[in-house]
Amino acid sequence: MLDETDPGHRESPRHEGWPVELLVHTRAGLTGTLESERAKRKPSTHRMLAQGVVLLGDPGDLPARCARVLADGPGPPTREQHDWMRYRLTDGLDDLHHATDPGERTVIATTFWTRVGEAMLSLGGRWVSSGKWLLRELREHDPILAERRLSARDDPAALVKEVLENAGGPLFDGYRA
Repeated sequence: MLDETDPGHRESPRHEGWPVELLVHTRAGLTGTLESERAKRKPSTHRMLAQGVVLLGDPGDLPARCARVLADGPGPPTREQHDWMRYRLTDGLDDLHHATDPGERTVIATTFWTRVGEAMLSLGGRWVSSGKWLLRELREHDPILAERRLSARDDPAALVKEVLENAGGPLFDGYRA
């Protein structure tokens, strides 16, 4: 919802038993949010505006513009983004290799759930998401690989190594950001 008299907020009421999320923005605030999401490759607000239901007011061409952004995709990651993904996966593999505590191994495997998904999507020139949307995006991008990823959730090392090899190999020595 656009409201130039409100600096912006999120409100979560229920309507007829259904949870509703109200996101209130000024035009400038909404523009900043959309630009920030594009830079992060995570188009949550774009998706809501393109696929949501307008309850009040005329959104103009905003839903169509957001739908175009989604359809165009984010493009390939920058060199810095690419190297950062490789570095994080390499560093995580090292952590997993040296972890002896079962709890730590579980936390590392859980961290890989997000990092591997983000890398797979980014390297494929796709948008990145979180939570249930991460799995949805992965299934749309490559259903077979998404299911392999699900089955590797307790021991992700082989899949991480495969993603790293497809991205140019591990990156640790000499990495600088």
